[in-house]
This record gives sequence, C-alpha cells and structure tokens, in this order.
Amino acid sequence: MGTSPTKALTAVAALALAGAAFAVTPASANQPGDEFAGQSHPYRHGVVMAKGVTNNAVHRTSNLKFGGNVDGIGVTTGPEKVYLVFLGSQWGTQGTDANGYTTLSGDPQGIAVRAQQLFKGLGTNGETWSGVMTQYCQGVATGATSCPSTAAHVGYPTGGALAGVWLDNSAAAPSQATGNQLATEAVKAAGHFGNTTAAANRNVQYVIMSPTGTHPDGFNTSTGQFCAWHDWNGDTTLSGGAAASPYGDVAFTNDPYVTDMGTSCGQNYVNAGSAGTLDGVTMVYGHEYAETVTDQNPAGGWTDSSGQENADKCAWKGTGGVGGSQNVTFATGSFAMQGTWANDYNGGAGGCEISHPIVP
Repeated sequence: MGTSPTKALTAVAALALAGAAFAVTPASANQPGDEFAGQSHPYRHGVVMAKGVTNNAVHRTSNLKFGGNVDGIGVTTGPEKVYLVFLGSQWGTQGTDANGYTTLSGDPQGIAVRAQQLFKGLGTNGETWSGVMTQYCQGVATGATSCPSTAAHVGYPTGGALAGVWLDNSAAAPSQATGNQLATEAVKAAGHFGNTTAAANRNVQYVIMSPTGTHPDGFNTSTGQFCAWHDWNGDTTLSGGAAASPYGDVAFTNDPYVTDMGTSCGQNYVNAGSAGTLDGVTMVYGHEYAETVTDQNPAGGWTDSSGQENADKCAWKGTGGVGGSQNVTFATGSFAMQGTWANDYNGGAGGCEISHPIVP
C-alpha cells in the first residue's frame, strides 16, 4: 500500500457529516454514480460509504498502473482461496443448515450464510464477473498499463474460492478492533487453517468478519466513513501498527457487519424490498475480493494515479448496463455485484465492466 493509507470499496472521503448515514440512490445505467470526494483514496484500500448525490466521474478517466510489487507480491496468481473468519463470541452458537453452510445464532441478517454462498459461487456457472480481474498480472514494469500473455495473470477461481470457515469464539470481539488486531486475527487464522508457510499464503485472503454492533477500525462511527477495506499484515500504517507473522505475508479484509449501515453501505442498491436487504453485503464483500486479487499487498498491484483500485473506480456507479451494479448468477444463487475497472475496455481507454472473457 506504499506510504499513503487507503481502504477499499468506493470513496466518498473526509465527510463533514460526522457519523451521519447517507442514503444510496442508484443512478441509471447511463448516469455516472457516486465518486470520490477528493483526488486521493481516503481509506485503507477499501470501499467508502455511498452518497445519494451524483458527482463527476473524475476517477473514471485514467487506467490502472502496476505498482511493482510489495515483498515480491503484486496480484493473486491463483487459484484463489478465501477463508471466512467470524471473530468473537458475539456471533453466538454455530450450526449447519440444510445446504451445509455454517449458521450463527448471533447473526440476525444471515450474513454468514450469504458470504459463504458468494465465495463458494465464484468461478462457477461460467460466470465472467471474475473474468474482468484476469486481465491484470505481475512480472511487468512498474507503471505498465497492460499485460503480455506470458505474464503471471490473476487466476480465475474455478469451482469456487471458499476454502474454509472458522468461528473464533475464544473471546468477545473488541468493540472497536484496531487494524493491528484484525491483522493479528488473520495471522492466527493462517495457523488455524494450517497455512504456515509463505507459499501456503501466497494466493490466500482471510476475510475477518466482525459481529453486529461492533465497530472494527471505527466502522459505523464518526471517524469510520467506510464499508470495508483490505490490507496485509505488514502494513505499518495500520491502526496499532503492523502485525508480525511467522507464516509469510498475510492478506486480509476488514468486513464489518455492513447491514448495520443500511443504505449507506448498499442495502437495496439493486433489489427492492427484502430481496435487497443483503445487496450491500455481496457488493461490498465482492468489491474487497476483487481488489485483493488485483492488489494483494497494497499498493504493489494495480492502482490509478490517485491510489484508487479496480473496484473503487466503479463503486456506486448506478445499476445496469456494461459496468453498473446488477445481479450476477453463480451456481450458488443470484447476487448483487458491482462492476470493476477494465483497462482493456473501450479500445484501451478503460472503463467499468460487469463481465469479461477469462484471460487464460
């Protein structure tokens, strides 16, 4: 991530309205959606809250550039593995539903099952939402905007990305976990899942999911104007500092209980009524997944000149069309997903896409 802290979905930055929630009003397919308040990414490689006001598309005018790796890591070359970690005893009692998904009694909105369905569904049903990311690579010059076929590209998550689920109820989740605490939990999860070498963690991301009512890194507070973010354990700008790892670099996501923010984090952005209650869950979690695979150790992967990552540039863009948010069907169901940035779209001028042929 370099020297400038950032966080991952869109960016409505430094908001004067401390702690206030903004309603999301989806734009039409041809209308530019909510953009970023400033020229630099205000949060740690994450998705910032949506606003109901349409701004100009300042961040949709420049392509992503390769950052030259951090610790030798640029992108996830696959096959991707996602481990879901439910942090804290507040998640309640663990069970299993009829489809084999882990259920939790302290999960009033059913986010746990929805997240499992999402990550298990990636790379199935011939879906090409993941194809957008496969155009990016590592092994090219710093500043490059395209990838030769010989480079190591982002992998396609064939057959699903979900690799494991763990309820860590050894203690209550902190009311407001620091970035360091979240990174430490990711390192702990690596040990739990037996990923105890750098090689074992090379194409892995640990999704640290906090229970409802908590505020990891300030989520849903006057200082935490974001919906989620991703990073890696060695980032010295994490709140609380970097976290040591005996298992090599560990990529992780801070995925709070996003429905606690309602429409500010995407509820009903695509679908009306109860069908859209978890729209923000899959849009936000998908956003962070997309950014992790293209910028695993920020910002050694792909960002634009202002620090925006591939999903930032297309977040809250509106619904429908080539790159707007819409339902995408995986083998595990239909999910509200946002488009992500494709450098090769529009003759190389770049743009947001919801679908792209898989680059071999």
